[in-house]
Amino acid sequence: MQPHTAPTRDAGSVLPVAVWRARQEQHAARADDLTAGHRARRASGRRHPVEDFLYDYYGTTPATVRRWHPGVGVGLEAPTDDTTEHLGRRWYTRTSQVVHLDTQAFLADRGDTVRYVHHLLTATASRPAATGCFGLHEWAMVYRQPASERRHALPLRLGPDGTDAVVEEHQVRCTHYDAFRFFTPQATGRNRWQPTRRTQPDLEQPGCLHANMDLWKWASKLGPAVPGELALDCFALAAEVRRLDMQASPYDVSSLGEPAVAIETPEGKAEYVARQRELAERASVLRAGLIEVCEALLDGSVPPSAR
Repeated sequence: MQPHTAPTRDAGSVLPVAVWRARQEQHAARADDLTAGHRARRASGRRHPVEDFLYDYYGTTPATVRRWHPGVGVGLEAPTDDTTEHLGRRWYTRTSQVVHLDTQAFLADRGDTVRYVHHLLTATASRPAATGCFGLHEWAMVYRQPASERRHALPLRLGPDGTDAVVEEHQVRCTHYDAFRFFTPQATGRNRWQPTRRTQPDLEQPGCLHANMDLWKWASKLGPAVPGELALDCFALAAEVRRLDMQASPYDVSSLGEPAVAIETPEGKAEYVARQRELAERASVLRAGLIEVCEALLDGSVPPSAR
């Protein structure tokens, strides 16, 4: 699947009304397609442990996914106040006949977040991708855990004893704090590292499924500074990462129509690594785009000139 990103190369430009309205409509159509399953389940009160995770874990709503922004340094031609609804949104302002993000106002409110995201993403991008974890973080989250305490009401593919044996037969190599913090108490000492929130920028690496899924979180934190196309690419990638995460987990996801990636076998390990590398390559492009957004904000990009 090719990304749709068309972001920061527009920086400093002013998009004519016809152009930005077309991009906004394309964004909405793509967002509606990506969120269709969740919206249908929500309307009928059903839940899906794989596909609904992004909404629950990140506090995402379909409306947030659907909202298009031109991105930092890009103006929207708006001859009248009712040309664009962006003018009524937080951090947007008008310069003559151009509506754009007020970078100074945004930084005044979110500067610490921008600096942290920039630091974390640049540190992550500076490291080689490690692909020897085999998704064992999900196994460590249920290691020696009673069924009543599991996060998902799905059976374990190998049963409790078989699941525990897989953990005990492997070196757990999780570098991601937000995965590690869900390990069972019996599993934490089996991990090669002991990640904390403070050490997150020191440990995250670009092969990690959770670090790549989190690109959607960081795009959401940067909000209107991120071009809509880049944000949707992050969301779409996160959904694919989550799918592999659960396929390679100890849970039996066959009832959801998902085939298992049996990481306890040589063949499963090979499939996991191949898909992990492909996702990491795509994530590296998106991570670079988010770093660009942070740098444009921190460099004090001037708003586009009125024409």
